[in-house]
Amino acid sequence: MRSPEAAREALKARLDAWPTVTVDHYTPPRAELPLSAMYKIMGKMFAILSLRGEAYVIVKCDPFQAELLRERYQGIGHRSHLDKRFWISVDLASDVPEEEVARLVDQSHDLVRASLTRKQRAALADGDG
Repeated sequence: MRSPEAAREALKARLDAWPTVTVDHYTPPRAELPLSAMYKIMGKMFAILSLRGEAYVIVKCDPFQAELLRERYQGIGHRSHLDKRFWISVDLASDVPEEEVARLVDQSHDLVRASLTRKQRAALADGDG
């Protein structure tokens, strides 16, 4: 099992590797380093990765599956202003296996991509996204 920092770096590399994904960094006032990175596809967010402090990622999730995951893993919960029904937080230093974290991130990407308009999906296919 990797350290939380190593897990965060591996997840960041996975997220950064998608060619159609953009990233916005959040840096608090008077801070020099960003606190988190918001990953988006065609302007729609699908993941928030902590860059400092506690290692976690917030991803979009099917509401039914979100409840099942919260019951199954202690490391899955909610943290943020995002709607608890559709967003889960995954603690990277918890009982959630790395493969499950990767699957949840991929699933979040797919959920948001499926919600794009036909025109947006065509733009992605053409490489404009």
